[in-house]
Parts: sequence; C-alpha cells; structure tokens
Amino acid sequence: MFFNDWETIGRTVIVGVLAYIGLILVLRISGKRTLSKMNAFDLIVTIALGSTLATILLSKEIALAEGMTAFLVLVGMQYLIAWLSVRSSKVSKMVKSTPELLYYNGQFFRETMKEKRVVEIEILQAARSNGLDSMEMVRAVILETDGNISVIQKSDTTTHLTLANVKNKEEKK
Repeated sequence: MFFNDWETIGRTVIVGVLAYIGLILVLRISGKRTLSKMNAFDLIVTIALGSTLATILLSKEIALAEGMTAFLVLVGMQYLIAWLSVRSSKVSKMVKSTPELLYYNGQFFRETMKEKRVVEIEILQAARSNGLDSMEMVRAVILETDGNISVIQKSDTTTHLTLANVKNKEEKK
C-alpha cells in the first residue's frame, strides 16, 4: 500500500525526468503560442498534456515512446488548428470566441453581463486595476476571448479602432 518495490520507484524517476524533458522540448519547438494566454481550446490541450504526463509517470503499461507520441499528437493538433484558424475565418470562429462589450459610454450591458457571468463588481475592479477612479473616465469595457476584462479609457479620438472586432459594438454605441 505504501511501497511496492524499488524498480517501480526507479522507473517513475527515470521516466518522469525523460518525459518532463521531452515535454519541454515539444513545447519549445511548438512555439510561444502553445502556452500563451489561453482560449478554451488551448486550455483543453494544456490539461490533456498534464494528464498525459501523469499517465506516463504512473502507468507501467504506457511506454515513454507512446507518451512522447501523445505529446506530439496533442501539440501537433493544436498547431494545426491554430494554423488553420489564422487562414480560415470559419475555423477561427469555431475555435475562438469573439470579444464582447460589457460597458460602453456610461451604460452597463446587463444582458451580456448575465450571459457571460460577469458582475458589475468585476468591471469596477478592472477599472481600478487600470488606475481609474471613475467610470466616467471609461469609454468601454470588453470581455476578451481569453476571459480577461479590458478597459479602454476615454480619449479625444473619434475612431475606436480597438473596438473593431468586438461583438455587437455597432448596436451598443
């Protein structure tokens, strides 16, 4: 129950070190975007990588080569989907959500907030985190595709280029 044998312990150490090194190499080769700010798809792949690492470490039935193959398949699929989403708007829409306006020029969009499970306190916190002491200084608050909340301060410009891809921005102005 507490100890099986030294062979199992030795295997776990050796395979653990090699699998860890292998995972680091796969992630370095795959590029910075693999573990960047994550959308839902990226999060799933990251969790799957962790689960695969744990399985390699603890299961005698899974050889290191099989585990490394699993790492390569997961990262390869993530790379392929990211590559396709850059080249195809249909794939991009399937994989990534769009940013959503939560607040614009003094108005909270309560239906969107309710749908996205964001409360007013979180919006106020985001404004404070940006050094703002009043919502009168805020042009827009956006729920980004990675779940972060962005705050755009009011300015003298009339073109709001950073709002170009925000869902429903035209209806809510």
